[in-house]
Parts: sequence; structure tokens; C-alpha cells
Amino acid sequence: MRTVGLGLLGALLLLTGSLGAGGTLTHDPVLGSGPLSVLRYGHGLTAATALVYTGFGLLVWAWVRLGRGVLAHLVDARGVLLAAAAWIAPLLVAPPLFSRDVYSYLGQGLLALHGMDPYGVGPGELTGPIPENVHPTWQNTPAPYGPLFIGIAKGVLLLAGHELITGIVLMRLMLLAGLLLLVCVLPGLVRHLGGSLPVALWLSVASPMTVIHLVGGPHNDMLMIGLLAAGALLALEGRPAAGVVLVSLAMAIKATAGVALPFLVWIWAARLEGPLWRRFARAVLPALALFAAVFGACVLAAKVGFGWLPALSAPGLIVNYLSLPTGLGQALHILVDLVVDAHPVPFVEFGRSVGSVALAGLIAWQWWRARDGGPDAVRRAAIVLCAAALLSPTVLPWYLTWSVALACALPWTRRGLSWVVGATVVLVVAYYPDGEEAMDNFPLMALGLAAALLAAESLVRFDPLGLRGEPAAEQRFLPAERAGAR
Repeated sequence: MRTVGLGLLGALLLLTGSLGAGGTLTHDPVLGSGPLSVLRYGHGLTAATALVYTGFGLLVWAWVRLGRGVLAHLVDARGVLLAAAAWIAPLLVAPPLFSRDVYSYLGQGLLALHGMDPYGVGPGELTGPIPENVHPTWQNTPAPYGPLFIGIAKGVLLLAGHELITGIVLMRLMLLAGLLLLVCVLPGLVRHLGGSLPVALWLSVASPMTVIHLVGGPHNDMLMIGLLAAGALLALEGRPAAGVVLVSLAMAIKATAGVALPFLVWIWAARLEGPLWRRFARAVLPALALFAAVFGACVLAAKVGFGWLPALSAPGLIVNYLSLPTGLGQALHILVDLVVDAHPVPFVEFGRSVGSVALAGLIAWQWWRARDGGPDAVRRAAIVLCAAALLSPTVLPWYLTWSVALACALPWTRRGLSWVVGATVVLVVAYYPDGEEAMDNFPLMALGLAAALLAAESLVRFDPLGLRGEPAAEQRFLPAERAGAR
């Protein structure tokens, strides 16, 4: 319970700090003139930012402690869910944290609600409290999300009316359905993929990436990964048609989920009889028909067109080195610029082209190797989803949750889990609490990297800095940790 309380304290500090340092409203009807408005300016803003980072540190430490208990078989799945629920609850009513994307979601829904094409124009075409809070980068950018999500955004606005704060909370609750769906299907996925349920829940539900980014953000990836995981489970349970339907719905939220569909076709084909290509043809044709029917129904229900396909390039406006291809292009530009004056854009485009070719090759290779279907196809789909995040032109921290939704159900080594802990810390601090990019703040990133290394090592070693001896309780605890992740 002390670990749960530690994380809850961190979440409460995140909530308090977000009132000033988060993605607050331009004209806030609650904080604009009240006593808490002091948190939005000057020393008050500095204090609010300190509260956010302190809360984040406590949450990470609680997560690491919880992971130790999971690995020592002292904490079961129910204990992990209790901790995750306690840590998530305060952020359901917090201002957006480490992102302002929710304002874009509402702005795109508002466009559709007014009969305008969110795939043709940006929220800047409208006036009012919602468009004025959309980040300048996305004011005139078409929506890169699928028709189902546009329909959901319209529904949220119909319920919330013109109450922006209510709209944010309702959007969180709507997207939280994806996380609840993930919790429901993880026992089945673990059974098929051979992992450990407490570990899977610890990785995917209690993680600071989920608590802070997916819920605190909030991000529509939360709904996408729930549908994706449910679709994969249905396919493994012998209901591949239902699996294709759910993953098609996930793609109608965010296009990335579509890379998993070809792997479900192999799972379907593996349950049929006959030569490989005949089985594949008998599976792929109904799968394509189901996908077309589901996607067409989403388009008709949301009353939008297919303009979202060219709008998928919108995230490419962001240039950061979290994307391996973009980072490669930036590194090449730095080297060349030492000799001759060069513009960075051609180098970034070159790196992204290399990344696109590498990703296409990896997808094809993993897909072909998954031709036997079964759990191996889901494992390879997780690999491809991870590659799709890392090799895309732009990588945002929460993109890594795409693969974790499936990979968390696989067997993990302790060292592998420690790498996830370190990556989580670095990815969260890559953005400021108000949603602006922090990757050019090298002192902050260096501090975040040091914290990541400490957190990662703390999962597998008590007192990694050697500051004090191991108490008897910890000595009893650690041998169980070294016994293996399962």
C-alpha cells in the first residue's frame, strides 16, 4: 500500500502542477481570476512546473517499486490494477499534460459538427474557445485521424456543448474505454503469448507512459490499442473475422493499426486447409471485404470523406531526433554543415526516405515469416508496430504504446523490462508539461537520461548507487527478483 500511496501522491502533485504548467486554457473560466491563477505566471508557474516534475519522479519510483514486487511474485494482477486505478484517477480531471492534442481533437470534431471537412481545413477556420486553444502548428492542418475518431469527437462535443473543460474530461472518459478493453483482453493474450499477467498489466496499464501521456494527455492511441489488442485476441481464439473487424475499427481511429491486419490474415489462413497460397486467398478475400465494409460504415456514420489519407502526412511537420530516420538526416546535416553551408531539409528528407524503405522491407520480411499464423504472427505484429513508431518520419513518445499493447503479453527478461523503464522516463521528459518540445533543452535531456538509467537499474538492483546496505527485507526480496520475469 505504501507503493500505491507513493504513486498517488505523485499523481496528485501532477494534478496540482498541471493547473499552472500543463496545457492550460488561453482564457480559463476557473483559474483565470481565482486564487489558483498564481500558478500560471512568474514564480507560481515555476513552482507548478516543479510540482509536475516532482510528481513524475514519485510516480516513476512507485512504478519501479511496483515492478519489483511483481517480479518477486509479491504483487498479483489485482494489486497492479489497484495501483494503476489510484494513479490514473486524479488525472481524469487535470488539464492536458505534456500535450495539447486534445484541443486539436475537439477542434476537428467541431469542424465536422459545423459541416466542414476536417480533412480539408484546420480548426483555425473557426472561432471560439476551442480553436483558440489549438496549438499553432495544427491550426491550419487537416486531421490525420480516421473517420471513427472524427465521429467520436463530434459525439463528445454534442454532449459537452460549448463547455471546453467538460469536453476534455468527456474525451478522456471516452478514450479510457480503450484502456479498460485492454485490461479485459490481456488475460487471454497472456495465455496465448506465454507472458505473465501482472507483468503485462504493469507494462501497459500502470506505466507512467499510460498514466501521464495516454490518460493525462489524453491521446486517441488509448482507444486504438484497446481495439487492436482485442482484435488480436479474437483472431487467436478462432474468431479471425471478428478480429479483423476490431482492428479495422482501430485503424478507423488511427491508421497505424492497419499494419497489424496482414498478420491477422495469416492467423485466419492457418486455421484453413490446403496449400499455403490457397489458404491465404481464402482468408484475404473475406478480410478485405470486412475491412471495406467496416471502414465504409465508419465513413458514412461520421459523414466525412477519404481525405484523411493525404492528411496522414501532417505529423511529418514535426522534426525531432526521436525518429531514427529524422535523427539520421539531422546528424548528416550537422556533419556536412561543418564543411559547407547546407540547408537541413534535404538531409531530413533523405533520412526519412531511407527510413520508409527500411520500414517497408521490415514489414514485408516479418509478414512473410509470420505465415504459420498463431501467436508468432501477433509477436511479429508487435515488432512491426514498434518499427512503425521508431522509423516513422516523426516519433511522439506515446507512439511506443502501439507495440506495448501486444508485446506486454509476451515473456520478458528482467533486463528487457529495465530497458522499458529507462525508455519511459526519457520519452516523458522529451516534452514540457505544457506540450512544447523539450528535446533541444540538452541539460534537461541529460538529467532525464541520468534519471532513466537510475530508474532502469533500480528495477533489477536494490540501491544501484551503493548509498546504503541492503536491509534484511530487501535481501529476501532480491533473490526472488533474479529468478526470472515469469
